Amino acid sequence: MEAVLKSRGLLSLPPNPTRATSLLNPSQGLKQRLFASKPLGLNGLSLSFKRIPSVVAKSNGLSPKGKNFICKAEAAAAADDGQPLIGESEKPKFLGIELVTLKKIIPLGLMFFCILFNYTILRDTKDVLVVTAKGSSAEIIPFLKTWVNLPMAVGFMLLYTKLADVLSKKALFYTVIVPFIIFFGAFGFLLYPLSNYIHPEALADKLLAVLGPRFLGPLAIFRIWSFCLFYVMAELWGSVVISVLFWGFANQITTVDEAKRFYPLFGLGANVALIFSGRTVKYFSNLRQNLGPGVDGWAISLKGMMSIVVLMGLAICFLYWWVNNFVPLPTRSKKKKEKPKMGTMESLKFLVSSRYIRDLATLVVAYGISINLVEVTWKSKLKAQFPSPNEYSSFMGDFSTGTGIATFTMMLLSQFIFDKYGWGIAATITPTVLLLTGVGFFSLILFGDPLTPALAKFGMTPLLAAVYVGALQNIFSKSAKYSLFDPCKEMAYIPLDEDTKVKGKAAIDVVCNPLGKSGGALIQQFMILTFGSLANSTPYLGGILMVIVFLWLAAARSLDAQFTALRREEELEKEMERAAIPIVSASGSASDTSDSSVKPAAEDSLGSSSETSSQSNI
Repeated sequence: MEAVLKSRGLLSLPPNPTRATSLLNPSQGLKQRLFASKPLGLNGLSLSFKRIPSVVAKSNGLSPKGKNFICKAEAAAAADDGQPLIGESEKPKFLGIELVTLKKIIPLGLMFFCILFNYTILRDTKDVLVVTAKGSSAEIIPFLKTWVNLPMAVGFMLLYTKLADVLSKKALFYTVIVPFIIFFGAFGFLLYPLSNYIHPEALADKLLAVLGPRFLGPLAIFRIWSFCLFYVMAELWGSVVISVLFWGFANQITTVDEAKRFYPLFGLGANVALIFSGRTVKYFSNLRQNLGPGVDGWAISLKGMMSIVVLMGLAICFLYWWVNNFVPLPTRSKKKKEKPKMGTMESLKFLVSSRYIRDLATLVVAYGISINLVEVTWKSKLKAQFPSPNEYSSFMGDFSTGTGIATFTMMLLSQFIFDKYGWGIAATITPTVLLLTGVGFFSLILFGDPLTPALAKFGMTPLLAAVYVGALQNIFSKSAKYSLFDPCKEMAYIPLDEDTKVKGKAAIDVVCNPLGKSGGALIQQFMILTFGSLANSTPYLGGILMVIVFLWLAAARSLDAQFTALRREEELEKEMERAAIPIVSASGSASDTSDSSVKPAAEDSLGSSSETSSQSNI
């Protein structure tokens, strides 16, 4: 028995077998056998007993007949490897997963699918409504994001904070999600059919004649106010229902081990939802082809899609109710950890003080500005090519399906890219893709006329070619963002010291995320008001895009050098710790064996790797 234990790297047996026999007396209860005896050898070292089926011990007086036990030098960690304690029955499993876990994960996966299915329909529909509406264009989007969407998002979060103080978690969930479901149902069956009566078309025309065409975007918000309200509610569905409600609920009911194992699968499932919802949008958008003349095909398509949104919303509520009533949920400590908060000025000072954080902030801001500069210009060309709401929506359905397929594929390839080429190459893929496709897109817009004969051989015009290239630009940029850019950004925090890590993330969340999202919109608003229209601003937007992407690439290279240096320092420190820490056996003698010192370091490295992989996939 002693030889077997030593061969497994476990604690040596004490020299007094009679004392060990008393410890292993099965007549004593589990609690007495585990905790009642005095520590052996070193202070603070205790014995915990576990039944290991694979170990067969011969009867030598140390263990009762028919019972096989081994001793392991750990402090009350008997169940860490998933093996049941003595007298504890193993929990039922299916495909190696505990049934209790499956009862949580499957409903969560279905909830996530339904939420993202709805989000894709709403995201495609909101663009169709505000871009193709009479008296509006893609120029409305920058003004809408800055002056309507942002204030309503801030107001909603203030209201949510107040409600969270007075309502239970269940009541808060239903209070938030039910108004969304009611609004989208009412819009499809009530607000849109009445839009001709509730929109101030005549007054908007008079104001446009007075102010001039450069104010087309701001006046369009007033002209089609119900469509703009739909736009904002669709945006809030993405930020509130996905980020706040779903992930808040998921983090509440899952353990850390379950999250590491299953959260990456949610990311893959999200792209499956994107594919199916894109096909759904395509189907309903094509209903117009089977309708007679004089029928508002878009109104019928909208009713069908909003009906699905309502049904999916009700399914989300049912799944939430089922999990809360039929699944045993883990208990959480009521102690709240204080999170360091940084104001805007504190965040700006911290950003300026650290080169590493400045480079990381440049990546975040550059992505937000770049994707907005291209996306709004592309949507203006998309309206010119597909002026009908049904045609526009049908194309957006194909676009969503393509985005889902590309992102799903890139997520599967991302692990190979990180392993093969490292952080630096992975961090430069997203800006490189955006630069190449952006240059092609703006070139077709600005210099497309000489290419007309060549494109005609392929049955395309310069406008249609620009629409396709812009679609590819958006698809590949977003898939690279989800699969590579986001994981790279999160990985960059890992080698930092705890203070810089916490403060740096807080600074970027406070300053850089909003600046990146609104920066592109503010630039476009300035260009539109200065040059009169988005079309006149296109050459300047293309030049600004190139400058921003080159700054992005320079920051990525700089950050890669700093990231690599920090990782090497971290690995060197771990090697020094392994070599310096002596190991003390149970008999009291010191040993240079590195098993015990390696284990904490290895577990720490494994934890960081698992967390990064989970963030990469999500």
